[in-house]
Amino acid sequence: MTAIAPAAPRTLADAVLPRSLVTDVALVAGFATLTAVAAQISVRLPWTPVPITGQTFAVLAAGTVLGAKRGPLSQLLYVLVGALGAPIYADGAGGWAAATGATGGYLLGFVLAAALVGALSERRQDRQLLTSVPAMLAGSALIYAIGVPWLAATLGVSGTKAIELGMAPFLIGDAVKLMAAGALAPGAWAVVRRLRDED
Repeated sequence: MTAIAPAAPRTLADAVLPRSLVTDVALVAGFATLTAVAAQISVRLPWTPVPITGQTFAVLAAGTVLGAKRGPLSQLLYVLVGALGAPIYADGAGGWAAATGATGGYLLGFVLAAALVGALSERRQDRQLLTSVPAMLAGSALIYAIGVPWLAATLGVSGTKAIELGMAPFLIGDAVKLMAAGALAPGAWAVVRRLRDED
């Protein structure tokens, strides 16, 4: 009788934790909380309503660790709880006005970016540095693709001005965050493989 090999884990979460509804809920809530904490690592620039925060790292991590469903769910939970009034956006902001204001496009981008990075991770793009970093870059680019036009429409400025306010000042910091996320994912998978080989 031929033994059936267990299915290979699709995400880092699946590689280290047994899959269950309780686990899924805890992971989604945990990464929503991580994003809320990262939002409080905030630096305001005097010429733009968009702050520098640690959120992008949390968003990319949510996608790569949780995958294409739980990753965006964690970000959707973060956005909804903040929209309902919890002070979990950058600088302790919250409420519907904050969720739909000048930076609302970035919040929507978080959900979509986590889904994209999660889908790429489930296709094993997070297991090698040469594919993990481009996956994180794609997620970051998607956040800008939603956030910058939203910013332009909300402030009533041109696309060029919106790029100046909502993208250009953040490129170096986001490059550091996506490189960190892109390097940590393959490193985590290497640890998982080593531990499995030792079993």
